[in-house]
Amino acid sequence: MADGGAPLENEIRRLIAVAGPLPLSDYMRLCLTHPRYGYYINRDPLGAGGDFTTSPEISQMFGELIGLWMAAVWQRMGAPENVRVVELGPGRGTLMDDALRAAKVVKPFRAAIVVHLVEISPALREVQRRRLEPLDVPIEWHAAFEEVPGGPAILIANEFIDALPVRQAIKQTDGWHERVVGIGPDDNLVIGMAPDPLPFFETSMPRGLRKSPQGSIYEWRNDTIALELGRRMRDDGAALIIDYGHAHAGLGETLQAVAGHAFTDPLRTPGEADLTAHVDFEALGQSAESIGARIHGPIRQRDLFLRLGIEERAAALKANAPREKAADIEIAFSRLIAEGAHGMGELFKAMAIAAPELGVLPGFEP
Repeated sequence: MADGGAPLENEIRRLIAVAGPLPLSDYMRLCLTHPRYGYYINRDPLGAGGDFTTSPEISQMFGELIGLWMAAVWQRMGAPENVRVVELGPGRGTLMDDALRAAKVVKPFRAAIVVHLVEISPALREVQRRRLEPLDVPIEWHAAFEEVPGGPAILIANEFIDALPVRQAIKQTDGWHERVVGIGPDDNLVIGMAPDPLPFFETSMPRGLRKSPQGSIYEWRNDTIALELGRRMRDDGAALIIDYGHAHAGLGETLQAVAGHAFTDPLRTPGEADLTAHVDFEALGQSAESIGARIHGPIRQRDLFLRLGIEERAAALKANAPREKAADIEIAFSRLIAEGAHGMGELFKAMAIAAPELGVLPGFEP
């Protein structure tokens, strides 16, 4: 398929023609954040009319409990008079809306807040603006976390890390070769591998994975965001990261594409589907810990929210709701804490990165 396909696919093909196959991470970055054709740039992908649904959209309980968590952490921080409440990838603003509404019960915390939203999509920024304007709190938008001013901070990242570009390498007889996106014999985009092995790559891998059999695939992300989170939270703050992934490093390919609430081929119609890959919480925690932050977890989403009181909150909501609404509340509650390989309560993990002096954070108690 030559020119005449989707605009981003045509651009990717031109890049490959000029410079050769693209590392998988570069392909993913272009698909999601290309300044004109990137998936996150021009659309609202959430909800029934979009491509996927996140936990805050399932139930108000998700954001409410995070709001109370933030208030408790703020008190643990010594109740600073000015605290930055940061959200990475805030979607429609649903989580922040529910969180700040719940946090009204701690009036000094609400008075201390300046909200900082890290969002690259002009379309979603406008949705967030309309949603959060009635809250009457100062809000600033940023294109990157590095733009958020320093100082005491409480940060939330729900389903954000999974959308950061992932790299993959495949084991061959002469070493590990990076996986790349190129043009196949049938003129379609295909995943292949770079001709030369990555130098000294095996020594940078987790020790237990270094002698993996031929054909094994290893995924990793650059640790830029983990190091920045570790540096900022180490000095004065706490970050709560909730995402789907694995608690320990392992082998295997987890890159996936979703469009219209169904899985699709990641190489089909670039820029038209959401691309994600599982979060390696062990690697994330080790990078943040290496710079002096304290790591809490990872634990299952189920365990975090049960400890934060989701059962009691669900019971209170049902008690004040009509029968039909009470049934919806029960369904949402069950989805958020569901166990099993595909249950949200099991698949999604929670990790906190915080200043060491804050001690054990709420929800992460043994």
